[in-house]
Amino acid sequence: MQNPATLATAASVKDSTTPSATPSATTWIKHPLAALDSAYAGGVVIRDGIIIELVAAGQTPVSSIDTIHDATEQVLLPGLINSHHHFYQTLTRAHPQALNKELFSWLVSLYPIWARLHPAMVESSTSIALAEMLLSGCTTASDHHYLFPAGLEEAIDIQIQQASRLGVRVHLTRGSMSLGKDQGGLPPQSTVQSEQTILDDSERLIQRYHDARPSAMVRIALAPCSPFSVSTDLMKASATLAQQHKVQLHTHLAETEDETAFCLRMFGQRPVDYLESVGWLSDRVWLAHGIHFNDEEVQRLGKAGVGIAHCPSSNMLLASGQCPTLDLEAAGCPVGIGVDGSASNDGSNMILEVRQALLLQRLRYGAARITHQKVLDWATRGSAACLGRDDIGELAVGKQADLALFKLDEIQFAGAGDPLAALILCGAQRADRVMVQGRWRVIDGQICDLDIEAMKARQRELAAQLLT
Repeated sequence: MQNPATLATAASVKDSTTPSATPSATTWIKHPLAALDSAYAGGVVIRDGIIIELVAAGQTPVSSIDTIHDATEQVLLPGLINSHHHFYQTLTRAHPQALNKELFSWLVSLYPIWARLHPAMVESSTSIALAEMLLSGCTTASDHHYLFPAGLEEAIDIQIQQASRLGVRVHLTRGSMSLGKDQGGLPPQSTVQSEQTILDDSERLIQRYHDARPSAMVRIALAPCSPFSVSTDLMKASATLAQQHKVQLHTHLAETEDETAFCLRMFGQRPVDYLESVGWLSDRVWLAHGIHFNDEEVQRLGKAGVGIAHCPSSNMLLASGQCPTLDLEAAGCPVGIGVDGSASNDGSNMILEVRQALLLQRLRYGAARITHQKVLDWATRGSAACLGRDDIGELAVGKQADLALFKLDEIQFAGAGDPLAALILCGAQRADRVMVQGRWRVIDGQICDLDIEAMKARQRELAAQLLT
């Protein structure tokens, strides 16, 4: 039986086919083809950028509706959340000098190239990365930018401008490198900064941009790059600053066996022991990769609540290994998914990354334990937990209206049975619609109000400069 209030307003309800539906309107995403959770099999109702009602299968909302979006041909997901990326690397995809190499040699070949980045390159690479992620159903992205050669001191400011322009929710980490070749690290000296410069700028960015409120579109975290590119003192000082301002901490850890050997040689400790010694073993921390842990280390990380951003494509491309996701999760670690840099992936497509996680993790844990629902949970609630968020990552009353809708009308879906499983198993690549904070950012597979062809042309022009 239909709700009388819904019937009374039926004549004035309009179909949501344009970006004109504003967050202040009450919108029903109606009767999706399939949904990640059966609790909203009949859709969700949104007002002021917030989910105000879940609709059961075959039911109509209690709320009075202004706008309806008919989702009967679309699979409904919470907006995907990318927990680790390097936006600038979209400029060096498949770079000739970095092909067929593992992590340390790959980094050594690319550091001098990345040292040539300038502000226009950061602007272009950020917008390309964010656009690519939006089109793949991603509504929140975390970026780890740690390169600040002379002239690029305001790289994070540029990223924030581009995120605002595209309407994507971001967690931008003020990365850093202070340990150059002269101090026994991997990066060239031109790419490292003094510790005081790093800490001063970290504080500036937190005070200027970090929004601690629920619904925040921008948050700042502190992210010394890795044990082989920063000093012990900087790791400790960053932890103190993060505690003072109540922001998250992020770094690469235990990505390769080479890193373990470096930590033993440089610090006399394995990576997790080093992490604990600098005050980083806490639930304020999430780590990129997290592959080479022993059983005792997994338990320590879980007890501390440290998050892990699993980056399957990068781990395969660089032959780094397999993250022990289920073991970490069972121990108490939040597990999310990250696309990692587009020079070690070489893309920024979140829905494809979910599929990669399923395939890679099945090799470790088997098909029965790694389901399509499990990997989608990592890419939504798991990634949100890594970022310290409880207002995104799921479609529930009171949560942010961040969602993605996928059609199954492309050739790879012909003959597919279960629509939700088909998204992952058949290889979905592009969302049909994406909403962030109640606003449509993608409609009919296109980003609203964006000249993407001009963006791509500019990116190609700038990337060519890094090939010479």
